[in-house]
Amino acid sequence: METGTIPIDELSGGLDLYRTLESGQTYCWRRSDGAMYTETPPGEAWYYTVVDGSPIRVRTTDRTLEWQSPIDAESLVRRLLRLDDDLEAIEAASPDDPLLTEAYEAHSGMRLVEDPPFECLVSFICSAQMRVSRIHSMVSTLAREYGTPLEWNDETYHSFPTPAQLATATEAELRDLGLGYRAPYVVRTAEMVADGEAHPADARDLEYESAREYLTRFVGVGDKVADCVLLFSLDFDEAVPLDTWIKSAIEEHYPECSQNGYAATSRAIREELGGQHAGYAQTYLFHHLRTGA
Repeated sequence: METGTIPIDELSGGLDLYRTLESGQTYCWRRSDGAMYTETPPGEAWYYTVVDGSPIRVRTTDRTLEWQSPIDAESLVRRLLRLDDDLEAIEAASPDDPLLTEAYEAHSGMRLVEDPPFECLVSFICSAQMRVSRIHSMVSTLAREYGTPLEWNDETYHSFPTPAQLATATEAELRDLGLGYRAPYVVRTAEMVADGEAHPADARDLEYESAREYLTRFVGVGDKVADCVLLFSLDFDEAVPLDTWIKSAIEEHYPECSQNGYAATSRAIREELGGQHAGYAQTYLFHHLRTGA
């Protein structure tokens, strides 16, 4: 077993692992105590995920991020948790806005994540009209039922299913697992990727709005879901998903950004929240407004 530690004090802006992984931006991680998305801090519990067939566990103790994996995973951990982002510079460059300042101060150390594109895409297809805990449960169930089981460190982990594995599922099976009307969207999207018709990772090389349009070719993916995939998987830090919380923030705090249609409103709120790193601002605002903290 490979292990390592990363001093949190060496990370610009620090790291709040709990808020990073339980702020509604990722459903690809799980917790060893089974209490993820229950609004209970993890204590000494491990967060774990599987990437490229390798389980990875992380936790923070005594101002240190610990990781364990069957491989040397430090570079992978740094990428998945975006530990090299300069949070201090991002916050300093943000607009002088009372609500945003309040959100940054309340949730210091929360980072964006970089999830695998296909897993992220399916996660947010499942997210429509769902609580974060229910989305997490759906994604975990898909991994358990269709992913590959992996034995490591006397535990069984399940990778998220490949497109080919998930494409074997039927709409009826996914409905039985609780996906409801999202079931045909997930099946068809998996088929599209498995057949080589399209892949979410292909959006990475496009300009932002073209990338968003590209992702909407997947069944069940509108502009908001596309923005989530761009922000939480493909490094489009300017993306601002217009979910219920951000729409409420626009109505109450940024009414001048309310435009005719998603694209125009998106451009306006991106500019209002600082442009290049508007997605970071959005994530802090989303979590701040959702939790009331």
